[in-house]
Amino acid sequence: MIELERRNQGTHGDRLMPTERVDYRRIANEIAEKIKSGELAPGEKLPSTRELAEQHGVHISTINRVMTILKDRGLVEGHPGKGVYVAEAG
Repeated sequence: MIELERRNQGTHGDRLMPTERVDYRRIANEIAEKIKSGELAPGEKLPSTRELAEQHGVHISTINRVMTILKDRGLVEGHPGKGVYVAEAG
């Protein structure tokens, strides 16, 4: 998600400038901790992309990036048409 912040531009007045957020790292780490602690068990289905986006107040594309990170770490598995599940310990 891109936030807008006000920056003083001197005699030109205030302008809205985009700033990039890195929420995907924080969210990926939060979900990873829940998996490692057992709060999310192997085989458990994660909420939908839309639900996670609403829970965290971010755009769906941010959650897609989170899922890519978690899949790369081997923590979750995607099952087309069924959802994303916590990977079985292996």
